[in-house]
Amino acid sequence: MLDYVADKLPGHNQDIHNEARQGEAYAPFANDPNTYSKKFYIESYGCQMNFADSEIVASILNQEGFGATRHYENADLILVNTCSIREKAEQTIRKRLTEFKKIKDKKPGVLVGVLGCMAERLKSKFLEEEKLVDLVVGPDAYRTLPALVDGAEGGQKAVNVLLSREETYADISPVRLDSNGVTAFVSIMRGCNNMCSFCVVPFTRGRERSRDAESIIKECKDLYDKGYREVTLLGQNVDSYYQAPPAPQDGIVRTVTFAKLLEMVAQISPLLRVRFSTSHPKDITDDVLHTMAKYENICNYIHLPVQSGSTRILQLMNRTYTREWYMGKINRIRELIPGCGISSDIITGFCTETGNDHSDTLSMMEYSKFDMSYMFFYSERPGTLAQKRFEDDVPEEIKKKRLLEIVELQNKLSLESNKSDIGKTFKVLIEGNSKRSDKDWMGRNSQNKVIVFPKENYELKKGQYVMVQVHDCTQATLIGKMV
Repeated sequence: MLDYVADKLPGHNQDIHNEARQGEAYAPFANDPNTYSKKFYIESYGCQMNFADSEIVASILNQEGFGATRHYENADLILVNTCSIREKAEQTIRKRLTEFKKIKDKKPGVLVGVLGCMAERLKSKFLEEEKLVDLVVGPDAYRTLPALVDGAEGGQKAVNVLLSREETYADISPVRLDSNGVTAFVSIMRGCNNMCSFCVVPFTRGRERSRDAESIIKECKDLYDKGYREVTLLGQNVDSYYQAPPAPQDGIVRTVTFAKLLEMVAQISPLLRVRFSTSHPKDITDDVLHTMAKYENICNYIHLPVQSGSTRILQLMNRTYTREWYMGKINRIRELIPGCGISSDIITGFCTETGNDHSDTLSMMEYSKFDMSYMFFYSERPGTLAQKRFEDDVPEEIKKKRLLEIVELQNKLSLESNKSDIGKTFKVLIEGNSKRSDKDWMGRNSQNKVIVFPKENYELKKGQYVMVQVHDCTQATLIGKMV
């Protein structure tokens, strides 16, 4: 599954792409107002997949005469693409919908819709009980959005939350929202077959299905031709990607595994960087690791959620691996890809978690030396296996205390990791200006670390590669100079 929405804790480590995961609003670029007769505004919350889905929605709406606007006050259609991973995420979204309802009350005719996982989980309750929205559309029903808008304009209840075993939106070219023109997300699969007991994703996004490789390669080539220099392949569990085409005439079955897909994307051009997210520890194979090691443009970075360092808790979570097995996978990554960046997801306070279990998580972090992590305390979600089977019996004050210890340790590990890079030189893809000064560039190295460096007098632009030597760091950022 993809990354969670995290609490804003003091010192919480985050990279340049994690602002949205903190629950902040996300709005698309503004189209030429003369091009479209109607305007839509969209905000996305949660994982990267939601943001990729919003780009699909934008493409569908463009075909129906809707152009994007940055200002919801100007919109005829306001959409919120939602996350159900944690209760706090849903509370944030409900608050935002209440604000949008005030716009509706002042401007009759404006429609408000809920998309994504929260729509799938609550379904028609949004219309019947909340009375905050006009449309409720699940992740597999975005093609029906134009018809639902027409129905809502006529006063009908507009709901489609049917899950699909086939839908991948492979034929839809996403509209890149608020893009820097350098990096882009490409969805390669949808849904999840893993039944982690804490997770709502299998219930809100349905069964796992892979998009056909040809359409993925076509999209990545198109992005490269348009000047993009990095793609991130997205899936709830990318390592499960598998395409088995119909039996060919010559009798040779040409299946495409995730390792093969990675190679195919890497071969588009050595100037196109390739990342992926997220990997399930039980599924990432040596084939994937060997492919990463073979191609310089496949970034040396893996997001490998551990969730807990306790084998007992991992079994309750239905993660299907042990503490020792995960440590073995870390060892294998370090062996085949020396210097590979590794990040993780960590949940504390899961049902029945003891002090010893918590200590196991801390020691796992020390062993794995994660460069960064997304850290949360357990939030029981309705309909999950954990909610049905276990009691959420760890007091919230203990959850918060343990989470603070985890955050403090990760801050220490992140700083140590960055300090170890001082004196090293990295190939950096320029993504844009530094947030703090337009006199500095910001980019990332292969290990997904943000590097800030002065522009000096060089004639450079976004999308170019430069060599940068690190001479200082903070907990979250490397500071360097072009060489």
